[in-house]
Amino acid sequence: MCKELHVISTGKQSAQTLALIMKQIHPYIDYIHVRERSWTAIELMLAIEALLNNGVPPSKIIINDRIDVAQAMKVSGVQLAYHSMLVQTVRQTFPKLMIGRSIHGIDEAKQAEQDGADRLMYGHIFPTSSKPNLKPRGLGNLQQIVHEVNIPVIAIGGMTPENVSSVLQTGAAGVAVLSGILLAEDPVTQVKRYRKQIDS
Repeated sequence: MCKELHVISTGKQSAQTLALIMKQIHPYIDYIHVRERSWTAIELMLAIEALLNNGVPPSKIIINDRIDVAQAMKVSGVQLAYHSMLVQTVRQTFPKLMIGRSIHGIDEAKQAEQDGADRLMYGHIFPTSSKPNLKPRGLGNLQQIVHEVNIPVIAIGGMTPENVSSVLQTGAAGVAVLSGILLAEDPVTQVKRYRKQIDS
């Protein structure tokens, strides 16, 4: 199975900036997650329109938490958090949406799989500036999660081109990156570095 590269919006860029970067890098990534907790539904919809107008296929777009927006804009899927609507409810109501669930331990992982999630996101694996006071969960815990479930697990947190291969050796289905690509001086060069490591 091909390993996946997910890029998650940073909360630090405008919709227009995000769309312009995505226009250049989407050929090298598998999914773009629009994770903007402060944006309203209409702001999210306009952001998705900007992505689509810049050539990003709807099949690559995932919306965090907002099932209504994902369904209305006919994008690939949603990424649910602990505070989001239950996986089971979303699966029953919107059977065609791809459902990701962010998890922090084995019990959550097993429950999400049982409830019908398509993939899991687990982290943070390495130290990251976005969570300076939280101890990283590490590769051992990631490997344990991967072996306990039968659906893909995407690793997040402190991902660099240098540590991607060690992450994928655990059996993880891919990695998720935020500022490492989107806030890089040259996002295209940087995304190619990640892609090369993932594909090798």
